Amino acid sequence: MFVHTQSFEDLTAETRDTVDGDQEVESCDLTKLSNDLSQLSTHLLGQEEEQRGAEEIGEDLKVEMFDESLASVTSQDSSPCGREDICDITSDAWRNQRKHVFVLSEAGKPIYSRYGTEEALSSTMGVMMALVSFVEADKNMIKSILGDGYKVVFLRKSPLVLVSVARTRQSEQELSRELFYIYYQIVSLLTITQLNQIFERKQNYDLRRLLAGSEHLNDNLLKQLDRDPGFLLCAVTCVPLAVSTRDIISSSLQAAKAKNLVFSILLAGSQLISLVRKKDQYLHPMDLHLLFNLVGSSSSFREGEGWTPICLPKFNPSGFFHAHISYLHSPSDLCLILISTSREDFFCLSDCKHRFLERLRRRNAFQNLLEALQTPTYPVDLVGIPELRHFVYKSKSSGLYTSPELPPPYLVDEERERLMGLYQYLHGRIHNSLNPLRHIYHCGQRENLLAWVTSGFEMYLCFSPLGTKVLAMNTVTKLLKWIRKEEDRLFILSPQTY
Repeated sequence: MFVHTQSFEDLTAETRDTVDGDQEVESCDLTKLSNDLSQLSTHLLGQEEEQRGAEEIGEDLKVEMFDESLASVTSQDSSPCGREDICDITSDAWRNQRKHVFVLSEAGKPIYSRYGTEEALSSTMGVMMALVSFVEADKNMIKSILGDGYKVVFLRKSPLVLVSVARTRQSEQELSRELFYIYYQIVSLLTITQLNQIFERKQNYDLRRLLAGSEHLNDNLLKQLDRDPGFLLCAVTCVPLAVSTRDIISSSLQAAKAKNLVFSILLAGSQLISLVRKKDQYLHPMDLHLLFNLVGSSSSFREGEGWTPICLPKFNPSGFFHAHISYLHSPSDLCLILISTSREDFFCLSDCKHRFLERLRRRNAFQNLLEALQTPTYPVDLVGIPELRHFVYKSKSSGLYTSPELPPPYLVDEERERLMGLYQYLHGRIHNSLNPLRHIYHCGQRENLLAWVTSGFEMYLCFSPLGTKVLAMNTVTKLLKWIRKEEDRLFILSPQTY
């Protein structure tokens, strides 16, 4: 149904391109580079660190300032620093945030920062751009800086530079994947063609003028990256639904077609109900995530039928589609997205929506759907494995995943993000480009976890800390049997086309 990735390697392939040249960095240049690194570290961490120099690894330059060992930091954000309550960038509250994200132009102009104001951070972003430019002057590529308990990861996507500064256990590849999401979020608003043209005309253009009011999209996307395993797996989840009901919904969407209609998407919140596509046209899960983020971040779509241009960067980064967005039942977050190639199709797609609803009601499927949406998830107890606390399972053939609702103690945001951090850590270990693994059993103080990847699926399981590896492997067998039994409810097995 989707063009999907089995992992995130294809998303980060461009950052692993080799760089020509094998030149030595002169000692005087290293002094300048170290001074810049020290200045950046002082601003971000509020402390002076002993410089340990820099070394070249392979053909890319990987700057290591401090001890390579990374402290495991599990504390959450100490302050609700957001757009409504901006933190002072000189305060400990700002420095103690677990993850910062910065976006700047190649001229060093601030575009976005997760915490603090771009104006106050202009000098910091200038230092970041100076580091990138200095290393590239020697025909190298700066990819990351490893510090005492933190990582600084750079993603160069001309004409933008994206930087993540994290005190988490995530790998550099994981942080790079998150930066790709932010990059594609920006492209989805402008297209890559318009973005390039803007900076070709004026290199120091302030892109915030065009992106004004869209900060909440990046803010919400970053929150989801910390909490939703779908972003980790590059997959989307479906509302569990009787196969007969889902088939009626899909066939009704298929019947309500129009000449320029490319995709019809029915969702509830961030869960997919049905997707019908034009023949030979495929939608990447990353594009779906961006669509879900757009709908979930904008309350205005609840007020009536919306019409907005949208670029789907994994499908075509150079052009706009036009999306008709309407809520069919606001209490259940039931939303219909119809995507057309024509900007003149608003009334045509509005008619498609009414034909779809009429067909659903005529076949008594709309009420069945609303009843199913009263319980859009399922408890882990339904699986019937007492020792299993939680799991995430991705079907690689469909690009879909399933996961039960989080049980106690993972109901509060702090514990939810801590569990997600453990999944991210295992995902990074499994997909390590230098030493990939098929499975990992991780023993912790609060829970044990198992990660297992095959050619057909990828799964992460959470157990009581009293469990054993033998028990975990037996659980895998039971869980796979349950998923096979329920797969027609959990996944879309027969996608429809126009």
